Amino acid sequence: MLHLVRQIDKLKTQLLAIGSQVEEALHNAITSIQDRNLELAQSTIDNDKLIDLAEIDLEEECLHTLALHQPVAHDLRFVIALLKINHDLERIGDLASSIAQQASFLAQESRIDVLPYDLPNMGKIAQTMLNKTLNALINQDVELAREVRKLDDQVDEIHRGMYTKTIAAMKDNPEQIDQYVHLQNVSRQLERIADHTVNIAKDVIYLVDGEIVRHAKLRQKANA
Repeated sequence: MLHLVRQIDKLKTQLLAIGSQVEEALHNAITSIQDRNLELAQSTIDNDKLIDLAEIDLEEECLHTLALHQPVAHDLRFVIALLKINHDLERIGDLASSIAQQASFLAQESRIDVLPYDLPNMGKIAQTMLNKTLNALINQDVELAREVRKLDDQVDEIHRGMYTKTIAAMKDNPEQIDQYVHLQNVSRQLERIADHTVNIAKDVIYLVDGEIVRHAKLRQKANA
């Protein structure tokens, strides 16, 4: 039993390290967009492979834990949740790298005076969601996890309004179409980051309460 406790602690430490790396990657990616910072963008892209390697190490450690210690009850839920959270964090890292790739292009172009959507706020909300989710995981705080799900609606609203405004901006400034396409991609990637963060929040709820939140509405309809 003591060996399992130590192994669970090891998994927690690994996951929190990945979470910290992903938080930094997202922050740097958004900053590189806003500041048109080519060096920071390239650094974010280069560091993505470190997140990928950490994700592989944690997955192998989780599988090792399942095979060797055969956890049950809450410990089993914890390892299963970690496997899913680990994957979502790695995907957020990939998307942060993709945002940095957009920044690499934008850094070499003249700055657009008026953005077609509220990029600073969208980026801020996405970062807040990730931070709250990791805190919910650390503290096993279900209420904080539910707050994250509500913030996703704000990101979705900004993203939905982005298309009409971007198309209008392209028509008014055809010489800047390439930049608007890259900014459109950034919005899409931030929206996906928010979705992955919500997935993690749902896994925190599963970890603490044993409640499988994913596709709850579909299950309710099926049972009606």
